[in-house]
Amino acid sequence: MDLFEYQGKQYFARFGIPVSPGGVADTVDEAVKQADAAGYPVVVKAQVQVGGRGKAGGIKLADNADEVREHAGNILGMDIKGHVVRRLWVEHASDISKEYYASFTLDRAAKLHLGMVSAKGGVDIEQVAEEDPGAIARIHIDPVDGLTEATARQLVDEAGLDAEARDGAVDILLKLYTCYVEGDADLVEINPLILTPEGKVHALDAKVSLDENASFRHPEWDEFRGLEVLDEREKLAREKHLQYIGLDGTVGIIANGAGLAMSTCDVVNQVGGEPANFLDIGGGANADVMANALEVINTDPKVRSIFINIFGGITKGEEVANGIVQALGRVDLKSPIVIRLDGTNAEEGRAILKDHESDRLISRPTMLDAARTAVELAGKGN
Repeated sequence: MDLFEYQGKQYFARFGIPVSPGGVADTVDEAVKQADAAGYPVVVKAQVQVGGRGKAGGIKLADNADEVREHAGNILGMDIKGHVVRRLWVEHASDISKEYYASFTLDRAAKLHLGMVSAKGGVDIEQVAEEDPGAIARIHIDPVDGLTEATARQLVDEAGLDAEARDGAVDILLKLYTCYVEGDADLVEINPLILTPEGKVHALDAKVSLDENASFRHPEWDEFRGLEVLDEREKLAREKHLQYIGLDGTVGIIANGAGLAMSTCDVVNQVGGEPANFLDIGGGANADVMANALEVINTDPKVRSIFINIFGGITKGEEVANGIVQALGRVDLKSPIVIRLDGTNAEEGRAILKDHESDRLISRPTMLDAARTAVELAGKGN
């Protein structure tokens, strides 16, 4: 779950990370009230989960209430790369001497946490990595050992932060790591982390992605869900407890397992198609789960074919096949289905499907064959 900037800053504050004083506003009058409380000058910032807010006119400096009223009126309702601004964050403007970058995330390949710090903040870290990779100091952290003050200082020193910023940066790194681990985040990022003329270091921006799998430990996360940017497909999938991400292609994807779902998207691309979604139904493929998955995909008007890719492990092939057949009787599908079924009792499952095959329900022996057929059918549907 990705948080808005203001939510990220509120999350940071729980762990003692210093942020600029400010408040949330949904109306122009509320923006003025928050500005008065924060103290002028202030920055009025659009709250959308997309980059480029400043260039789009979504971040404005205001020296008085009249300017806040003008900027808030212009920004609310603004469309920034397809995201409509419904909420503002109004904070006291900070004087900036230097801008840095700091983050923690998981390096899945190394199976360790990854900390990154750079003296080049305020721009996309991807741009820094491409143009000057040596400007980013990296360190792997064993979750058992955690982050020590010595390690945090080593990271800051290697990044080449200014001497007057190093103590403050070390303190924030330790708190940011605690936020990352105890806060059950997938990513915590400060860009920029700033040094003020008074020598203070604090977070001027906040990017936080929370691990949904840990939501059972955090009932307070419910307060973050109100303004999530979800399209209708994603809303329906969440209601049906499905792991779904909407994409822009024409081949609907259903697979059991995140790895298989990603591989299915890749193979569809490989044979010249474009996946319409990522949908992982997990270990179960009974009639209810399959019907829910098909219903979600059926709401996408771009879908021209559906590729069901199932590898049976604990779930047996005949159970999968019966689930698909029953689901087809419950959902009025707009697009033909291509099925690849393999794994435990796959032969029994294919035999069940064979009795129901038609030009709208096609079985293929391999993932590649099924992908080619699904892409071909999607092309015919255009």
